Amino acid sequence: MEPTEAKRQTVASMLRGIERYNPENIHTLEQYVELQSRENGYDLEANLALLKLYQFTPGTYQSNIACQILLKALTNLPHTDFVLCKCLLGQDQMEDVNIKRIMYLHDLLEMCQFQTFWTEKHKYSDLLSGIKDFSDSIRKYVCHVTAITYQNIEKHVLQQLLGNIDENALQGWMNKYGWKEIEDGLVSIASQEDTVKTKNITEKIDFDSVAGIMAACR
Repeated sequence: MEPTEAKRQTVASMLRGIERYNPENIHTLEQYVELQSRENGYDLEANLALLKLYQFTPGTYQSNIACQILLKALTNLPHTDFVLCKCLLGQDQMEDVNIKRIMYLHDLLEMCQFQTFWTEKHKYSDLLSGIKDFSDSIRKYVCHVTAITYQNIEKHVLQQLLGNIDENALQGWMNKYGWKEIEDGLVSIASQEDTVKTKNITEKIDFDSVAGIMAACR
């Protein structure tokens, strides 16, 4: 069994019932966060449980662990995990410089400022170096946004959105999502027929449903 999966099962049993709020679990949960970062695993429920325990026992709070939790939540965009985690941080914790830096990265991604994100990301190597496959996780989110936004996109623009990746890397992402290069340097993302489908809606109203209304209108 993979180390992350084995740990997931251990933590899942630990978080059942009243044990979820046992402060003695904090150290194990912190180790689990670090394992998620190293092995590219992810367990939102466990991470939320740890942040909740930090709320109950403020003296145990570890800023570096909280940062890892937020960064792992970023890798699961477009889901709202980041907001859920952020809501469990206190005001003092939100003032932490590194927390603010991660919040800035989140804002860039939420606003789809991808080119700015990749430019700024290089300034955050001290935070991101321990998060395995962080960049590729963000690229999955970029591809998600691209797929629901574009029918065709210029190839060089797609490369920029994905972090100025090289030709081979770009082809790998295109293959992953079934995107095809067409004429004039364009990449075909999806046709209108693939994303927009008409649907006939038939409403059925029986006589009993309107009998009362008809009687009141006499």
